Amino acid sequence: MRIIFSLMIVSSILICQDWANLNRYHSENEKLGKPLIHEDRIVFMGNSITESWSIIQPEFFNNRPYINRGISGQTTPQMLIRFRPDVIDLDPSLVLILAGINDIAENTGPSKVENIAGNIISMAELAKSNGIEVIICSILPAKDFPWNPKINPRPKVSAVNNIIQDYAEENNMIFLDYYRSMVDENEGLIAQYGADPVHPNLAGYKVMSDLAEKAIKKALK
Repeated sequence: MRIIFSLMIVSSILICQDWANLNRYHSENEKLGKPLIHEDRIVFMGNSITESWSIIQPEFFNNRPYINRGISGQTTPQMLIRFRPDVIDLDPSLVLILAGINDIAENTGPSKVENIAGNIISMAELAKSNGIEVIICSILPAKDFPWNPKINPRPKVSAVNNIIQDYAEENNMIFLDYYRSMVDENEGLIAQYGADPVHPNLAGYKVMSDLAEKAIKKALK
């Protein structure tokens, strides 16, 4: 018990020292270097849904200039802090931003719809100001959180999606609507697409990869 308590203290200290987890991809970013000539490097920015994509469907990323920069559990303020080293400094042609569900789950404390959408919009504006094309992705449907069952995510998921879709359309950015293709009649994730109520399984990722490919081709035209 004493050992477990000590490990919890160490973990808490590390989180406080690197709240945005800037060290997660630091070494990989340094090794990656700049894109090759005529390479359309594409960064996928997100949380566990993005991070697990490379594990569950690795063939989507293999032999392509696709860079996965998802970190499990992260909220939009954490992503906003690491957006420069994990996206801008990699000099991509395009970034896909998939974020917000962990804010709704209150992983780093309560978050208002406007703040969640605002952080996503701030990432998009940072990208555009650095010459990077942007695809803003909808939050996936979720009817509950296994790790925080007191929260009903459905109203906030829809509200954030409406704001970021309007922003994307008003600013000539692509809005990638995963939600519409993956939602069931109860505003949750279709069971056959989910490993749990929040995270996709292989079938879910295959739906996402088809939609992402179409959006990427459109963005790079």
